[in-house]
Amino acid sequence: MRLGVLDVGSNSVHLLVVDAHYGAAPVPAHSHKIELRLAENSKRNGNDKVEIAPKTVDKLSAFVDSALKVAEDQGVTEILTFATSAIREAENGDQVLDIVAEQTGLSIEVLDGVDEARLTYLAARRWYGWSSGRITMFDIGGGSLEIATGVDEDPDVAESMPLGAGHLTREFLSNDPPTDQEVKELRKHIRAEVAHHVGPITKYGQPQLAVASSKTFRQLARVTGAAPSAEGIFVPRDLKRRDLKKWLPKLTDMTAKERSKIPGVSENRAQQLVAGALVADAVMELFDVPVLSVCPWALREGVILRRLDGISE
Repeated sequence: MRLGVLDVGSNSVHLLVVDAHYGAAPVPAHSHKIELRLAENSKRNGNDKVEIAPKTVDKLSAFVDSALKVAEDQGVTEILTFATSAIREAENGDQVLDIVAEQTGLSIEVLDGVDEARLTYLAARRWYGWSSGRITMFDIGGGSLEIATGVDEDPDVAESMPLGAGHLTREFLSNDPPTDQEVKELRKHIRAEVAHHVGPITKYGQPQLAVASSKTFRQLARVTGAAPSAEGIFVPRDLKRRDLKKWLPKLTDMTAKERSKIPGVSENRAQQLVAGALVADAVMELFDVPVLSVCPWALREGVILRRLDGISE
């Protein structure tokens, strides 16, 4: 069957078209994407709550409408939808999705953070297989950090915390490059939050495999020497803690423009890379992980796999 997966994320909105069958790996067939930056295009109202701006809602509706046309042209028979932290955390998130549904006819499901962690973990488990033993999965998104660990397809525990690279950049790093004090305060904040979740996760035991998912981890791996994406998804890639520590002071001293010139760093993500690197450094140290294997599959693939599992039941 040909499925479409519409992912409304903090940084981008992405329609991925895949050929998918139960018992087989989903194969990407087409991609349609926009860097909408929902979280950045939100504002605080009088109650200090975040709201997505009306013009951004219009852009989201227009993109969803175009995605539906692309899906039809590509022969998609079913569209799976999900929205993550940008919609989840916005006070008007439900209203935004109601407007999109009214204007386009497509209802978009909001995933909570724990569901994000569980589905991303499922994707990692399927990618690496049973022989990998206990897996602990880390995923840095634009708005949140997800962690899950387990030996089966359902994790023993899944956690979500508001430590996304985009969210932290907006809250803590107002200068370009960031000041030493900004970096110090952000580092302290991240480590205090992550440390709170270490015990509930590590009590299940150390993983045989520590896995990183998300574009932030992929870019950090590329910065520290991993193979470029052009070499394909089957090339093993990893992020070593010692390499990340060498790069952290370099990244914090650079402007976003300078970071965007590093091979593997996109212009759209360069601003967030310092915050993402600080989160990665914190989880690797606090969870005592010297190396993270970078998984090509993430939340979208987890959503697809869960849908295919439903077909078999």
